[in-house]
Amino acid sequence: MNKKKSPSRTNKSRGSAKKTASSKKQETKIQSSGKNQGGSPAQGKRNLKVKVKSARGRKLSSTMWLQRQLNDPYVKRAKDEGLRARAAFKLTEMDDQFDLIKPGMVIVDLGAAPGGWSQVAAKRAKSEEGKGQVVAIDISEMEPIPGVDIIHMDFMEDEAPDELKKALKGNAADIVMSDMAAPSTGHKQTDHLRIIGLAEAALDFAIEVLKPEGAFLAKVLQGGTEHELLALMKKHFKKTRHVKPDASRADSSELYVMATGFKGRKS
Repeated sequence: MNKKKSPSRTNKSRGSAKKTASSKKQETKIQSSGKNQGGSPAQGKRNLKVKVKSARGRKLSSTMWLQRQLNDPYVKRAKDEGLRARAAFKLTEMDDQFDLIKPGMVIVDLGAAPGGWSQVAAKRAKSEEGKGQVVAIDISEMEPIPGVDIIHMDFMEDEAPDELKKALKGNAADIVMSDMAAPSTGHKQTDHLRIIGLAEAALDFAIEVLKPEGAFLAKVLQGGTEHELLALMKKHFKKTRHVKPDASRADSSELYVMATGFKGRKS
């Protein structure tokens, strides 16, 4: 965002003085900050911090969300690169670090809307070029994405796993990834338990469809019981870990559990 120029203090006209007074009434102020915000997207650039004043009829939480969005370098970068959500950079950073996605892979994206992760998966697996396959599911409708088969359904419905298997056309998956999150209740422990429940359901499905040496990735919230989920993952995978990519906001309790080297289904 370009920084607005304040009226010159050397102007001697009354008109200049009026403009200066008027500029103080604007709701949005842009100030220069000496710190990088959001890490790598802002490196080497001068940061402009946007402050949003509360407007009549707007809740404080909405004002704070808007201010955070306006100052988030990942939000701007996602828009510039044609990505549907800043979350795309979380998957990008994790894949860059751990080399999960390879051309020709079969990938299942659970809780995919609005589609940022699916976009990254389709590009890196080259399903948009006819190689591999990406299958996405979400309760919310999604606009089509090249190289992605989209299912509009709640993953927690009993029929959802079978619908996903039909879309896979008999193929085993290389990666099952989940960015699912239940709507926040405002109660930390309740929210934590709900997202752990989603991750456990995703893990159960992954065990059904992954091929040997496959990988599993799911979002959780810090709170203690994610260690129980990790223990369950260790039974089925050779290696498990916690991951918090740079694109995940520092003040968020969000993190990801990652498991690689699927041991295969036990008969």
